[in-house]
Formats: sequence, structure tokens, C-alpha cells
Amino acid sequence: MSEERSEGARTDFVVTEVRVKLTDDPRNKLKAYCSITIDQAFVVRDLKIIEGHRGPFVAMPSRKLADHCPRCHHKNHLRASFCNNCGTRLDPDRAPKDGRGRARLHADLAHPINSATRIEVHKAVVRAYAEEVEAARAAGESYRPKTFDDFDQLSEVADDEYVEELERRQEERARHKDAGEREMGAGSA
Repeated sequence: MSEERSEGARTDFVVTEVRVKLTDDPRNKLKAYCSITIDQAFVVRDLKIIEGHRGPFVAMPSRKLADHCPRCHHKNHLRASFCNNCGTRLDPDRAPKDGRGRARLHADLAHPINSATRIEVHKAVVRAYAEEVEAARAAGESYRPKTFDDFDQLSEVADDEYVEELERRQEERARHKDAGEREMGAGSA
């Protein structure tokens, strides 16, 4: 996707790339997963494209919310009926409710903080989704979904000196922490 700024929305960033991976089952409301690159510098993965009543919408990456068992304090998903550790029955209504009274079972990991940003991300993702659907339709059986694997590798333009400096600082913090713990132990003896 090329760098574009929409006319109506004012944002301080540009979605410079959108990668869309279509799901296999056409009957599923979850149509695709995608990742976005912001200003050719920051990647957000696991956005979901879901078919809604008024067309596709973008769901932000999220994590399941959990709480702790009152008996053994083991962490369990809010939908769990029993503790995964000790088997204690859990209260089925323990999940916090949203403004519409529905159980809040997930929390966004990343999300826009204003409407203009949400609109910009939505437009870029839905546009890329439509292009990917068309590419898949045109390719037929030979269609191969995009991969996100290269995001896991350090970029060729990564500043090795900067990475080494970060690692050196981390080691230094660990040494200071160990020294502080030794001093605390010696002071209490």
C-alpha cells in the first residue's frame, strides 16, 4: 500500500503498509487477520477484519481477561467455570460489564486513541482487505496468502551499535540489582 493521508481525517502518522491474510472458511464472520505498519517504523499485528451488518470492521488485537481463583489464586480466563488448577467452581458472573451490560472478556493490546486515527486505520485496512480479496479471486487455486514471518527478523537497517548499547544497559541494570540485593542481605544479617 502506498503512503497516503486521507483528506478528512487529521492524523500525525501514515499507515505505510497493510498485510492481509484471508481466513479459509467463507462462512466465518472473521474474514482476515492483518498487520499494519505505521510510518515504516512500527508494526501492529493481529488486527482482525470481521464481517458486520454494515460491512467489514476492524477489531484491534486483544488479550483474554483473567482473574484469580479465590481458593488457590491460580489465574483463569473469565469464561472458565472451574479453576484450571484446583477445580473449584467459579462464579459465572464475575466478569466486569461494559456500558451495554455485556461481560468484558477481552482487553485491547493496542488501539487508536481518537476518532481520526481509528478512521485512518479502518480505511487503510478495509482498502487493503478489498484488494486482497480481489487478488485471491483473480488468482483462484494458485492464491497464496501473505506471510508475516519477516516481521520477526531484525531489519537490515537495525543499528547494531544501538542494539549493543541497549544490551549493555540491560546487563548493567542486572548487575546493579544483584549488588543491591547482596547489600540488603548483608545489612540484615
